[in-house]
Parts: sequence; structure tokens; C-alpha cells
Amino acid sequence: MNRTRDKDESRPGLRVQSADGDFIVLLDGEWTVDHAADMEPALDALSPPAGAVVIIRPGDLRQLDLTGAWLVQEIRERLRAAGHDVRLDGFRTRHFRFLEALPALRQSAAPGKIPAWRRLLLTVGRTVVGERRQIQATLGYLGRLIVNLLGVLLRPRRLRIRDISHHMYETGIMAIPIVALIAFLISIVTAYQGGMQLARFGASVYTVDLVTISQLREMGVLLTAIMVAGRSGSAFAAQIGFMKINEEVDALRTMGFEPYEILVVPRVIALIIVLPLLTVLADLMGLIGGALLSVFTLDMTLQQFYLRAVDAAGLNTFLVGIIKAPVFAFIIGFIGTMRGLQVSGSAESVGRQTTNAVVQSIFMVIMADAVFSIIFSWLDF
Repeated sequence: MNRTRDKDESRPGLRVQSADGDFIVLLDGEWTVDHAADMEPALDALSPPAGAVVIIRPGDLRQLDLTGAWLVQEIRERLRAAGHDVRLDGFRTRHFRFLEALPALRQSAAPGKIPAWRRLLLTVGRTVVGERRQIQATLGYLGRLIVNLLGVLLRPRRLRIRDISHHMYETGIMAIPIVALIAFLISIVTAYQGGMQLARFGASVYTVDLVTISQLREMGVLLTAIMVAGRSGSAFAAQIGFMKINEEVDALRTMGFEPYEILVVPRVIALIIVLPLLTVLADLMGLIGGALLSVFTLDMTLQQFYLRAVDAAGLNTFLVGIIKAPVFAFIIGFIGTMRGLQVSGSAESVGRQTTNAVVQSIFMVIMADAVFSIIFSWLDF
């Protein structure tokens, strides 16, 4: 019983009195940070008569700290702004003196012009902190994607075949014309420029080696991945981003669905399937382009081109490009969907994250290709 009484007595409260036309406010209880939630409603309820002099006094005030003094000062300023003459009576004034002097202290402590070297350090520091947070978010997303991907693959019933086939059509079938055309034209350019240089040394026949090896090992899969990153990576980011803005992702969670299994995993699986197939198409179109240029500029027959290409490039050369394709596909799908889920707030965010998805996908694909080149060089593959 005593404990309940002590608890009630410690709760902050107000008593209002009127004397000689003055509006007197008495503070009771403990006005401390522990009771801040009770102090604000009590102060907000004050409504003195218009033009009245308001006097704030300690009544049965048991304790007052800086937080309580701050709230009293806030209501004091608010009542003054409403046209009241507000006075504090009977308080120890050290808290209120500090609060009244705080604006001057802030102004006197305002920073002056920051030297250039400090601005540089601040910029570097902010960049490092931002990149650290981005790396943490990326690793967290990567782990969650792998867990969901493995979970779906280990339980085939959870595979969304219709979604996968739809994304295969969008990212694979619809990309065939542009991938085939780019591979064909790039191989012609490579064969023409290489043939022009090799002809100066009487080694035009090695143009076939140049086109075949470069197309099968590097150009076919790399150009295909870049084109897919521009088409599909940006589409993934934009589609998921607009779903995020329209709160469709939150709606899926509310209905008990896992957004990663519905929005992310089908797109990644579809890319992993179609990119090796598009790479084979790009290799074929590249060899056709190189063969046509060789026939018309090097006085070489198609049979001679075929025999030379088979002699120059073995099965390992073809497998190098095919091995890279699923890795590049995972990178594109991973970055595109991640950037889509990072959209927040507005259409401007969609545009920014879509641009980030394309740029980062292409950058990571080229970096991965460089890593593959080093690894295959060590393995003599």
C-alpha cells in the first residue's frame, strides 16, 4: 500500500490556483526524465485565461532535473508566444539559467570555415562509412538470396515454374535479336581490324584464330552478359522497385508469402538458364560474322575457315565461355533484384537504383571475367 502511494506521489502533476487575477500553476511530484511521458500531457493541458499573468511555482515538488526544467521552459515560451506574462517563482534557477543561455552557447560554438584538408578527411570518412554499410547490406542480401535459392532447389515443389518460364521468355527469347546482331557485328569488326594488321606480316590466315578464340573465350559471353545486364538487370530493378513503392512487397509479407521466393528466386534461376544459351547463340553468330568477312576479304572458303577454326580452338576454348555464363547470370540477377528491393520513397529512387543496377552489374561482370582469366591462366585451361 505504501509502495502504491509512493508511486502515485512521485508521478508529476499540476495544480492550478487563482489569486488576485493571477493564474498560478503548482508543480507536484517528480519532474525528471523517468516521468517525461507524464509531464508533457500535463503541460499541454494548461489553458490560462486570455491576458492572464501565469506564475509557475513548485508545489509538492519532490525532484526536478534538467529534463523537467526543459519542459517547463518549453511551456513558458509557448505561453509567452500566446501573449501571457509568464514568471517562475520559487525555483532554484541554475537549470533555467543554463537553458536560457543555451542559444547563445550554440551560436558561439557554431563552426567557422572548415579547412580544405578537414573537408577532404570528412568526405573520405563519410564515403568509407557509406561503403561499409553498403557492403554489409550486400553481404546480408547475398546470404538471404543463397538460403532461399537453396531452399527452393532442395524442395522442387516450391519452384514457381510459370514465373521462371515467364522470365526466361522476357530475358532470353526477347533478347535473341539484339544479342545475335551485336555478336555478329563485333566479330566482323574484330576480324576486319585483326586481318588488316596481320596482313602486314603476311599472316592473314591467323585472323581465323583471332576471331574464333576471342569469340569463344571472351567476347561471346562478355558481350551477352553486358547486353543482358542492360536489358534484364535494369528491368528487374525497375519492376521490383515500383512494386516496393506501391507496397506490393509488404502486401506479400502480410499475406504470408516470402517475397524472395516470388520476386527474386525465379528471376535469378531464369537468368542462370538462359544466359548460357544466349552465349552459345552469340558464339555461333560471331563465328558466322568472322567467316563471312574472311570469305569476302581474305579469299578464304567456308571449308577452310571451318577447318582452321576447329584446329585453333578445342573443346576447352568453348567450355571457358560456357562456365562463365552462369556466374555472370547470378551476378546480374543478384544486383538487379537487390537494387530493386532497395528502392524507397519515390520514382526518383527507382531511376537511381535502376542506373546503379546496370552500372554495378556491368562492372562486376567485367571484374569477374578478369578473375576467371587469372584462374584459367593458373590452371592452364
